[in-house]
Amino acid sequence: MRTIQIALAAIVVGVFLLLQCVFVVDQTERAILLQLGKPVGEDFGPGLNFKLPFVQNVIFFDARVLEYDSPAAEIITQDKKNMVVDNYSRWVIENPLLFYRTVRNIQGGLSRIDDIVYSQLREALGRYTLTEIVAIERSTIMEEVTAKANSLLRDYGIRVIDVRIKRTDLPKENQMAIYGRMQAERERQAKQYRSEGREEAAKITTMADRQRAVILADARRAAESARGEGEAAATAIYAQALTQDPEFYEFVRTMDAYKKTMKDQTQFVLTPESEFFKFLQ
Repeated sequence: MRTIQIALAAIVVGVFLLLQCVFVVDQTERAILLQLGKPVGEDFGPGLNFKLPFVQNVIFFDARVLEYDSPAAEIITQDKKNMVVDNYSRWVIENPLLFYRTVRNIQGGLSRIDDIVYSQLREALGRYTLTEIVAIERSTIMEEVTAKANSLLRDYGIRVIDVRIKRTDLPKENQMAIYGRMQAERERQAKQYRSEGREEAAKITTMADRQRAVILADARRAAESARGEGEAAATAIYAQALTQDPEFYEFVRTMDAYKKTMKDQTQFVLTPESEFFKFLQ
């Protein structure tokens, strides 16, 4: 029985020592060995690997493409315009051993990426105007920043794949100033449109009044002409009637005068011998 217990203990110790001697690196990782806290050898790729138990330990690093979304920062363009730039970087740990020796861990690497990418981005954007950054030269600027940042970060075992600007914006105080100018410009345009509208309305009103005056004048002229023609025709008829029977014409005209003058409550002061009442005598 004691022999079996010793054998089982030996097996357990052997398995424990074996586990201390081997380590597995995943396909998404790379690893380095530390011996008494100092890196030794080269980095290890995916697979089964061996190490010395107790004196060596393993540190794993992500071998996939990583992304760093840097906080928005304010920069000044060539035309002295302030703008807030929000960018991100895609990067990989190219040399895990150098990465560990220089920045130790992911957080240290992100700190170096933030410093270098921001400085290169600020320098590059400072050589272009606001319009060029927003609409014309963005791709060129990004390629330039990526190349320079990659060159500087190689000393830290980092390879920068791409640097991109997600969003460009203006500082809040600039936004308020721009909104104020936009509002003032819209108000100016509105006043101009109203002024032009009033001017156009005055022109239309003046033209309408002139046309009305012309139409009324033409109507009065036509009416006067028609009235004159009517009176001329009436005079001709009266003259013709007078020539045919002067006494009857005089009688009719006198009766017509009676009808127009002798209305209700009409009073006359005339002598009995007056010609006006000769047909009533």
